Amino acid sequence: MADPLIEDILVNKKKTLSVSDISAMSKEELIDKVAQLQAHNIQLRNIIAKKIAPPCDAVGKGRDFDLSKCPKMHVFLRILYLGWNYQGFACQEDGNETIEFHLMKALLKSKLIASRETSNYHRCGRTDKGVSSFGQVISLTVRAAEPGKPPLTYCKMLNRLLPNDIRAVAWRAATEGTSARFDCKSRSYKYYFPKSTLNLDVMNDAAKHLIGTHDFRNICKMDVANGVTTFVRNIADAKVSTINDDEGGYQMCELSIVGNAFLWHQVRCIASLILLVGQGLEDSSIVKDLLDVEKNPRKPQYVLACPESLNLFKCDYEFDDWNIDEEEIEQVIETLQRLWTEHQVKSVHLRTMLGELEPLVKRKVNGQISSILRRESKNYKPLLTRHKCQSLEDRIEHYAKKRKVNE
Repeated sequence: MADPLIEDILVNKKKTLSVSDISAMSKEELIDKVAQLQAHNIQLRNIIAKKIAPPCDAVGKGRDFDLSKCPKMHVFLRILYLGWNYQGFACQEDGNETIEFHLMKALLKSKLIASRETSNYHRCGRTDKGVSSFGQVISLTVRAAEPGKPPLTYCKMLNRLLPNDIRAVAWRAATEGTSARFDCKSRSYKYYFPKSTLNLDVMNDAAKHLIGTHDFRNICKMDVANGVTTFVRNIADAKVSTINDDEGGYQMCELSIVGNAFLWHQVRCIASLILLVGQGLEDSSIVKDLLDVEKNPRKPQYVLACPESLNLFKCDYEFDDWNIDEEEIEQVIETLQRLWTEHQVKSVHLRTMLGELEPLVKRKVNGQISSILRRESKNYKPLLTRHKCQSLEDRIEHYAKKRKVNE
């Protein structure tokens, strides 16, 4: 039997107003009509909300239910994001514009978790401000489907609530206690840059020195204050290659680095050195020299390569059987295509202007790299002749004394 209130609303809605009817209304009549329609809309929403009671695995807006009574499952989630407009991946006390803040907000709003603290949450990588990722992975314990029902569509649920530049692309059930961070076997980074006048051959010569197990204290930001005193890491692969066929210095390249774990700012420091070598400002042996901590125990001061070019591209595990929802991936592709179009249109504007201006001057201008790696001065000073930072031993001693004073 139909609800009398719904019948009343439907009866009143049978008469459809024509354009001429609406045009003939006064301002006051139009305001009254809008208010009436809004009231009808609210009535219908309330009636529908009362008549439809969603189960535990179908989240309703504003519906409270006891998550402790719902089934749970430990999962790995693969996330992509464009980090240019964010203050980094990890949550911060003094701001909300981080990737993790939006992820947690979506997880809580979709009732997949009750709180971060109780979700057994881990992240594979902690990317800095401006850094993007195609292959970030998080692990946590989330609400699961009722027994006998299809699995929850985790990616779809989250993507409805996430900004367009943060997308969940795959998930996988995991055993309790496994961690996106500690069970990761290797991490792959890509650093993108224009070829300009760079010598890719000598850049690859420099990159080869990175492969193997080395002490990277001179090629990272030492975080001794937070207890990091070991800087030995293994790099499985490092190489430079082109990724498109553009010309005139606008061809794009990538520095690819694979390792099991990375130090703070390690990849950006590596990118800085490789770019200096490519510009002919340093010999390819500079990487080997800085890895020799007996010969060079103190890091020379040099500028970090910009974060926007960096991408945490892949996190590898012993498994690779991710759950992919093709329909949802299509939506992600469409979203990224829209973003690509926005940026590509702007790129074409710039490239067309450059194409018109460059023939007007005799000198070949090559300023592409200056936005990737800032030049400190017009007269370049070789790294090994520069002012040096404190040695690792001096830093350890400094913070040990500081702790004693604070105690």
